[in-house]
Amino acid sequence: MTVNQQKLEALVGRLVGDLSSGYAGVMVSIGDKLGLYRAMAGRGPLSSQEVARRSGCGERYVREWLNSQVAGGYVDYHPASATYELTPEQAMALVDDTSPVFLPHAWQVVASMWADEPKTLDAIKTGKGVSWGEHNERLFCGVAAFYRNAYSASLVQEWLPALSGVTAKLAKGAKVADVGCGHGHSTVLMAKAFPESRFWGFDGHAGSIEVARDVAQQAGVADRVTFSVAKADDYPPRDYDLICFFDCLHDMGRPVDAARHARTAMAEDGTVMLIEPFAGDRVEDNINPVGRLYYAASTTMCCAHAISENGTHVLGAQAGPGRLEAVLKSAGLGTVRRAAQTPFNLIIEARR
Repeated sequence: MTVNQQKLEALVGRLVGDLSSGYAGVMVSIGDKLGLYRAMAGRGPLSSQEVARRSGCGERYVREWLNSQVAGGYVDYHPASATYELTPEQAMALVDDTSPVFLPHAWQVVASMWADEPKTLDAIKTGKGVSWGEHNERLFCGVAAFYRNAYSASLVQEWLPALSGVTAKLAKGAKVADVGCGHGHSTVLMAKAFPESRFWGFDGHAGSIEVARDVAQQAGVADRVTFSVAKADDYPPRDYDLICFFDCLHDMGRPVDAARHARTAMAEDGTVMLIEPFAGDRVEDNINPVGRLYYAASTTMCCAHAISENGTHVLGAQAGPGRLEAVLKSAGLGTVRRAAQTPFNLIIEARR
């Protein structure tokens, strides 16, 4: 076997870069949890002693952490004064937890993947599934936080208006089901924006439903939001005007059954809104950082849960619009169109 030295060096370089990124994720999580980024935000250049004092942490640790941030491009360094600075752009990604590009909490998903490695190894070797509730608890918080900000930036402002006539119904007073609602952030966002409407969130994971109820209470919308433990094909029908699936249909072992139940549970002129990870229909369409992220998550979580349900499909997080449309049409939804898209999501509208 002949080894191409240039190709080998390029591959090793990519691996070392990925290893460095893995270490960086731990540092980002530490910086977020200890308030190190917050201590720097809007303060201009600071010495390591000042950052340590403002955050209440040990200076020698803080200095080393700061240098790791500088090496990664997450913090700026001024050699002449030996000071460190968090720019407004860096603060938007690392401090402002309402920002659509705030990412520290996403590393909790990676932490859960490592914690669950023995289960993943066994699942891949045996072919059996791992249900959502079997994962490490960091997964639930990490996924909820990762998607919450994206939904906050786009759901009410862009995605709902992209659907035919839906915002007008919501403004007057509509009935909405959020299937696979998780911690309920998507449900609560809609309830805050449309106070005349009523919302029901359903999820099979009891722990997530408990959190969702707290989220609704804290947001002041508990009077018009109800969260219940239910599967995607057995929640009560109420002639819903809108039924939403936020980044969850591809996790289901019986997505056609879930879509068919939505069809029967909604009003005659109701709408299904399907939010799914962005993907093309072919592997070669998804050879990019976002595709890589979703394929990895799909290996450990999405496919694993679908397999655990012993169902008809294992779509995976990179199902693509073609397979998603086929699922919806198999369920009897005759009108299916792509209403919008972002670098991370496909927004699909389906009607009878």
